[in-house]
Amino acid sequence: MEYTYLGKSGLKVSRLCLGTMNFGVDTEEQEAFRIMDAALDAGVTFFDTANVYGGVGSRGRTEEIIGRWFAQGGGRREKVVLATKVFGDMEDPQDGPNAARGLSAYKIRRHLEASLKRLQTDHIELYQMHHVDRNVSWEELWEAFRVHVYQGKIGYVGASNFAGRDLVKAQYEAKAKGILGLVSEQHKYSLLCRLPELEVLPAAEDQGIGVIAWSPLDGGLLGGNALNPAQGSRSARNQGRVEKHRSQLESFSKLCKELGESEANVALAWTLVHPAMTAPIIGPRTLEQFQNTLRVVDIKLDESTLARLDEIFPGPGGDAPKAYAW
Repeated sequence: MEYTYLGKSGLKVSRLCLGTMNFGVDTEEQEAFRIMDAALDAGVTFFDTANVYGGVGSRGRTEEIIGRWFAQGGGRREKVVLATKVFGDMEDPQDGPNAARGLSAYKIRRHLEASLKRLQTDHIELYQMHHVDRNVSWEELWEAFRVHVYQGKIGYVGASNFAGRDLVKAQYEAKAKGILGLVSEQHKYSLLCRLPELEVLPAAEDQGIGVIAWSPLDGGLLGGNALNPAQGSRSARNQGRVEKHRSQLESFSKLCKELGESEANVALAWTLVHPAMTAPIIGPRTLEQFQNTLRVVDIKLDESTLARLDEIFPGPGGDAPKAYAW
């Protein structure tokens, strides 16, 4: 496994991030335990989750599964760089009018304490805002996060789904307060979703923010099974999207066969080429899927392959404003 620093922090993380959104939903607990054990054995030490994972009516279930895995001991908690998120509605009636999606010092405090309890730990390495909330001032947010950092409950603060301007604003306000600011931005990025190349990725790179790619296989469309989906699979339920991109997917599959690599692994390896990228999130439902992904860090795409991928999946043409102005 390869490792890199998370943004401008001194924290080292694996270049693959284990996503846990399927745990407790499509992946039963014992299989989730096997996947997490295999991850540590393979050197994948960066785990991502969120307080809302587990499904409607069972939000928090995924964190509980991870907590029970930690409780087995054996150095599991000590070896993991743990990331979770705050923003969503946890369906807790005690939240009252503050249950709605968003951020506030009140919500951060309550939801952090609840996550720590479910995860059976006293600290979280990376606490991420699951979305931007422009109704809350950065003065309130940074003061709330600073308190929890000082208390040792969180190590670093990250963002998710922020626009480029939000990242810059966050860092500006953090610098004014003399604090570190954001160390990461978790953003949707894939061969089929290259819009972040315009603003978000350049802003993150400029501000020393490591980028974590979510949905790097674009909901499974780049996973290799979309053209011949199994009955009842996600791809089978999304044939409209498959047909929209069929020509691209066929060309992509042909290229991957020439390379001797799976479509999923090429798509994941491609995300790692961008200099702002820390790690893509892999979201295996089974141990076999996880094991098949480990080769990603060994795949090095040469310039001719990258050029062919650009032809198949054209990006915005570079960063802004060069992509659209003289």
